[in-house]
Order: sequence, then structure tokens, then C-alpha cells
Amino acid sequence: MTPTTESRWLDDGEQAAWRAYLRGSRLLEVELDRALDTYGVALTEYELLSMLSESPGQRTRMSLLADQIVQSRSRVSHTAARLERRGWVVREPAPDDRRGVVIALAPAGRTALDAMSPTHVECVRAALVDILTPQQFAALGEAMARVRDHLCPGQREPGEA
Repeated sequence: MTPTTESRWLDDGEQAAWRAYLRGSRLLEVELDRALDTYGVALTEYELLSMLSESPGQRTRMSLLADQIVQSRSRVSHTAARLERRGWVVREPAPDDRRGVVIALAPAGRTALDAMSPTHVECVRAALVDILTPQQFAALGEAMARVRDHLCPGQREPGEA
């Protein structure tokens, strides 16, 4: 967005909502990270493993995975390297394009993800889902999908129509 000479400042209600969103989303990420500390894993690493587990054949191109988890390709490469050292993922040249890289979930990664998932989902429930009404949670999903669609047209979550 390019600033204009006449900025449309947020009114008091908009400012309060914006600040609540910023603080709430950051606190939620901190809480989700804290829950995964037991496993020595950060939320970004868990998200990579989780998205990989939902990919066909539990493998995907690194560039596509970076787009799905909204991280730079460099950051995904560093995260993948850490997970590869743990034996949780394997990186290999893409069969259809030798310049591309495919990342696959290794059996040890599947085992680790299966162990972490109950803790993660319970934290998601306790910190977000269960403190909202079903209508509030649905509205949150709809609002964030609208933001996603505006900022990244055509991108959908797995299983989303």
C-alpha cells in the first residue's frame, strides 16, 4: 500500500480492535510455542511437519510448502535442515525439475508428530477454540480467510472448497 497525503486514521474502536488483534495473536503464538517446548520443537517446526503430513504422499516441493506456511524459502530451508538433522524429514531433488527440492516426512517425523499433536490441539482448544463461542470462532475463520484471500488471491487451505 502506498501512503496518501490524506491517511484514514483508525478511530478509537478500530484502534482498540487492531491492538487487541496484534496482542492476542502474538500471545497465542507464544502459548502454542510454550506447549511444544516439551518436545524441543517450535510452532514453526510443528506447522511444517503438520502441513507435510497432510500433503499427498507426505511430501511436497519446498517452494509450495513455504507458500503454505507463509515463510520465506530461506527460512523453510533452515527449518527443514534442523528437522533433517533430527531424522524427521528428508530432502531430495524434485524428480521433474532437478533445480527444485522435495521434502518428505520421514517415519521418525511421523512418530514425533503423532506424539506432539495431542498436546498442540489441546493447547489450540484451551487458548482459542474453547474460549470463543462457535459463532465467534466461525467469524474469526471467515475474517482471516477474507484477509488471506485479499493478500494472497487463489490460495486455499487443504480441504477448503
